[in-house]
Amino acid sequence: MAATFEALGDFLDDYLQLPVLCKDGETRVFSIASPPAEDGLRVDRITKAAAQLFLDGTEPDQELLDDAEERDIFRLVLGDVHDDMLAQVQWSRFRHAAMTAMVWVLNDRDTAARFWSGGGDPSLLAPNRAARRQQKSAPSASAAANTTRSRGSTSGTRAGSRQRRKRGPKAGG
Repeated sequence: MAATFEALGDFLDDYLQLPVLCKDGETRVFSIASPPAEDGLRVDRITKAAAQLFLDGTEPDQELLDDAEERDIFRLVLGDVHDDMLAQVQWSRFRHAAMTAMVWVLNDRDTAARFWSGGGDPSLLAPNRAARRQQKSAPSASAAANTTRSRGSTSGTRAGSRQRRKRGPKAGG
């Protein structure tokens, strides 16, 4: 039987709406559109290459991005709201909004929401230590089955025990 799929527009969000405190003290909601596929692929390529360099601990032998491309990565993820947001918000808020949009482009809305509410702290994206411990200590269904005691013997003897003799009076004594 073939699977039935809903149209992407029915359940996939094409916009990310971020409320940002502006320089004038007002909070405005910036609606960031999903970038064109080509731009999304470019962001994906750039971030994967940067992550690999970081994980390898190597210096790039060529520049990954030229200055214009580096400035434009935020433009790629913010799209049409880039200039408006840049004019209205402080750098830290602009950067956080752009990084949240990048997390959204590279992952999904839920991951972006965790990044947003965590203030950009990547350690908050991973489960915390207590949650990891709880996952490890929670017994699984198979572990519970393995702790079930096996049925005992019904023969009345104990496996591996020596037979006992009744001691009676010694012969000749």
